[in-house]
Amino acid sequence: MARDTLDDTPVEGRDALVAYIAEGEKPAEQFRIGTEHEKFAFNLGDLSPVPYEGESGIGAILTGLGEATGWEAITDSGRIIGLAAPEGGGAISIEPGGQFELSGAPLDTLHETCREANGHLVQVREIAERLGIGFLGLGFAPTWTIDEAEKMPKQRYDIMRRHMVKVGTRGLDMMHRTCTIQVNLDFSSEADMVKKMRVGLALQPVATALFANSPFYEGAPNGLRSNRAEVWRDVDAARCGPIPFAFDEGFGYERYVDWALDVPMYFVKRGDKYIEATSHTFRQFMDGKFDKLPGERPTMGDWINHLSTLFPDVRLKRFLEMRGADGGPWGRICALPAFWVGLLYDDGILDQAVAMTEELTAADRQVMVNRVPTDGLMTHVRGRTVAQIAREALALASEGLRRRARATADLPDERTFLTLLEDAAHSSRSPADELIDAYYGAWNKDVRKVFETNAF
Repeated sequence: MARDTLDDTPVEGRDALVAYIAEGEKPAEQFRIGTEHEKFAFNLGDLSPVPYEGESGIGAILTGLGEATGWEAITDSGRIIGLAAPEGGGAISIEPGGQFELSGAPLDTLHETCREANGHLVQVREIAERLGIGFLGLGFAPTWTIDEAEKMPKQRYDIMRRHMVKVGTRGLDMMHRTCTIQVNLDFSSEADMVKKMRVGLALQPVATALFANSPFYEGAPNGLRSNRAEVWRDVDAARCGPIPFAFDEGFGYERYVDWALDVPMYFVKRGDKYIEATSHTFRQFMDGKFDKLPGERPTMGDWINHLSTLFPDVRLKRFLEMRGADGGPWGRICALPAFWVGLLYDDGILDQAVAMTEELTAADRQVMVNRVPTDGLMTHVRGRTVAQIAREALALASEGLRRRARATADLPDERTFLTLLEDAAHSSRSPADELIDAYYGAWNKDVRKVFETNAF
């Protein structure tokens, strides 16, 4: 999230929180695609992470981008921490370790998404190269230790750092050494949201396997295909993971809100100040029991900010966020939204995806969550590999994109963006498998070569 909100509308009660989410409903003709992608900034000279400060720091890149684009600066304690495009046209933000993120504008087609991603990467590269900085598309930093990782000066991140060490073992790794690609998608009704949420949760490990792109840890392979996904398994159980209650009978907006109400907050923002709130839930805040603001009740801005601090595999706001993929190169930035749009934006295909995923039990889904970080597409579940499940899902996604028929002068639809994933599913090999082969082969066990092969 690029900017925390200060909406000071009082929260009148639980129903208002439910209504906030329900107001995201849109007719299908207004469905849009919002793609987010992160990348590691590194110094071209010694491949080290880039600090915030200095003439060649993260702050300087943001300043240069702001001058080049005219986008509005987002600041925290007087420092530039992001950029906002006019009229809701997307934003650029920095993650805790200096990872650069583009939160793309809500767009109509995947063709537009790819143009947006390409334009952003060209702009960033133009500014960064002048400063001796490159960008790496990978799911986990391949060489840096946690002590070497830089820390960005954002108040919310300081609060998160203090909290992470209390609730899991890998929270600091998640913050400073991982990158992802995500896509935000719309829903037309509560029933439509539930279908999409369940398909998304069931197939999130399949997406993780297809996009697995982080087999290195501090300079060498460590037996994983998605180190990023493994990290997420022990970050903070209260707010992360596959949220199995989404498959319970009667699940909908209210059940998600009830869960969110009982997750500890990170902060409450008042003016430019972030007040640490990790010892209180949002429900307690609504009851006037947040002792740092005695007797005060939350605003809608507090609720919106709180929703942004929940990290389930599929996150519900006024849209759904698919959160399972490792960061990667340009083609995969386009492929991730293609996979989910194809599955979820045609009612008939969505119903077929629901039927397909209903064959997976809760135990099956958990097996995939547990094993995919290590075994990737070769994970076995219910007598099949995840690669076989991926082929079935991709066949549905391809048909969904064909039915959408979003054409250009050169292409009849958007199916071309699935090609990389189809190749991976049919070969049972993810990008991580290719990287491991290169490490033991052409790279002669020099993991630094990945800064050449996977740089944008």
